[in-house]
Amino acid sequence: MESWIFLGVIFLIALIAKNQSLLIATSAILILKLIPHSDKFLTLLNKQGINWGVTLISATILVPIATGDIVLKDLLNTLKSPLGWVATICGVLVAVLSSKGVGLINQSPEVTVALVFGTIMGVVFLKGIAAGPVIAAGITYCIMQVIQVVTNH
Repeated sequence: MESWIFLGVIFLIALIAKNQSLLIATSAILILKLIPHSDKFLTLLNKQGINWGVTLISATILVPIATGDIVLKDLLNTLKSPLGWVATICGVLVAVLSSKGVGLINQSPEVTVALVFGTIMGVVFLKGIAAGPVIAAGITYCIMQVIQVVTNH
């Protein structure tokens, strides 16, 4: 019963904050909970969902390459600028940090509660988005702002 209440509160928060992604995710989980014997699928989703999500995000990022909107020349041109180098370094940094994070979750699964809570708070109240590549872009933006301030003074 507690899980229903907890999910209901998250649903209400998402509704109030008008966060469509969290609304859809919470609704999907609530609907799954209504299906008899869905525990096995929820367990599978719990174990593999992040991998599925990362795969989907990776595929989405590769679409402009597949369609020809981004070509190798674009990558080489990007690497000629500080923005391109910082973005590449941030991509590497996020990948390494993510692997360490997955290790931490495996070693201390109780930290997941705080991570989920923090993610929900960031998404709902700070208009954040729960996505790894976007984090890399955000870090890139911050570093570029620092570089711009330092080089202009």
